[in-house]
Amino acid sequence: MEVRSKKAAALAYSSPLPAPVLLASGRGREAEQIIDAAKEAGVAVVEDSGLALLLDAVKPGDYIPFWCWEAAAKILAFVTEKERS
Repeated sequence: MEVRSKKAAALAYSSPLPAPVLLASGRGREAEQIIDAAKEAGVAVVEDSGLALLLDAVKPGDYIPFWCWEAAAKILAFVTEKERS
C-alpha cells in the first residue's frame, strides 16, 4: 500500500498581478516546512488537497493556471477575511 505524502503550496496575489503566483510548493518534509513557515508568519493555512495536487506541476514564481483561479480566489478571499478579523 502506497502512503500518500502531504503536499503544500504557498500562493500570493496583489491587484496589479493578472493572477496569483506560486511562491513555493513541496511534498512530505518540504510541505511541512511550508506549513510551519506560514504559521510562524501568522499566515492562515487552508487545506485543499485538490488544489495542491493541481499546483504540483507549477514552478515557483509562475502564475497559477487559469483552471485553478476559482479555487485559489476562494482560498485567498477566505484568508483575507480571516486576517481582517
